[in-house]
Parts: sequence; structure tokens; C-alpha cells
Amino acid sequence: MAKFTIHDTASAPENSKPLLEDSINGYGMIPNLHGVMAEAPTALKSYQVLHEQFLNTSFSADEKTVIWQSINVENNCHYCVPAHSAIAKSMKVADSLNDALRNGDPLPTEKLQVLKDTTLAIVRNRGVVEDNVLEAFYAQGYGHQQLLEILVGVAQKTMSNYINHFADTPVDEAFKAFVK
Repeated sequence: MAKFTIHDTASAPENSKPLLEDSINGYGMIPNLHGVMAEAPTALKSYQVLHEQFLNTSFSADEKTVIWQSINVENNCHYCVPAHSAIAKSMKVADSLNDALRNGDPLPTEKLQVLKDTTLAIVRNRGVVEDNVLEAFYAQGYGHQQLLEILVGVAQKTMSNYINHFADTPVDEAFKAFVK
């Protein structure tokens, strides 16, 4: 299989260069995932927009981590699991929550467990979610807004997880401490 180029601002297609500058401004670096995505400016832009939109959902940092890591672990993404472990730490999410997500352990609250279960039901069943799962979700105080917002995270993580699978994106130095 042909190896993907990890672009920087010198090698990237012209339309990706400002997007990579955005990555540098936001993260202090160009994550390898962004460098790979830069091959297709529309892919990188779409991912950046989805990431920004997911950050703007009604979910707390813990809840965002539950959604991201549930999808990353389910999709066995060698890159995103450690990357989102670093992100969780930067968002002041408890290591114990992130570890539970990574290890498949029960989550510390019923509300977070139901959020994980709902997210996984969406991913595993391609959006066909059984009534009892939705009833449990709504019983925890979530509404239609949050159900729709999960899909923003699913779209974002599907892009990154799948790209990392076929590009075999190397884990950045900044995330290597979080590789298990």
C-alpha cells in the first residue's frame, strides 16, 4: 500500500496551507492526522469544522470525552485513543474516567454510562437505536438536542478513525505518553 504523506505548510496543497496554520495556532503543532488530511483540503476543513462544532455542543468536558473515546475505542483507533487521552487531560477530565473508557470498565455515574451506551448503540447500529436505549438516555435528562449532537462527534470521529486506519498515521510525540 502506498504511504500517505504527512504534509506541513511547505508540502501541502495550496488550499490546505491556511488550514495547517490554523492547526499550528490551535495546537502549537500540526498533528500528524491533520498533516495526512491536508492531502485533501476539503477533508481537513471538514474535520476542523466538525471538531469546532463538537466543542460547541451542550456537552461537558467529561461528556465530550465519553463520546469521543467510546467511538475511538470501538473503532480501535491507534491514533485517536492516545490523542484524546491527551486532550482529556488538557480539558481536566479525570484520568479515572478516561482509563475506564479505554479499558471498557463501568463509568463512574449512571448518566455517563448511559451516554456511552447510547453513543455505542448509534455507532454499532448505524443510527438505528432501540427504544429502551433512547428511553434510558432521555431519563438521564438528555434531550433531542443532545442526541443530534452525538452525531456531530460520530461524524468527526468516523473521519479521523477511518483515515488513521488506512493511512496508519504515526502517533505524534505529544501523544506517545498516552499509548498503551
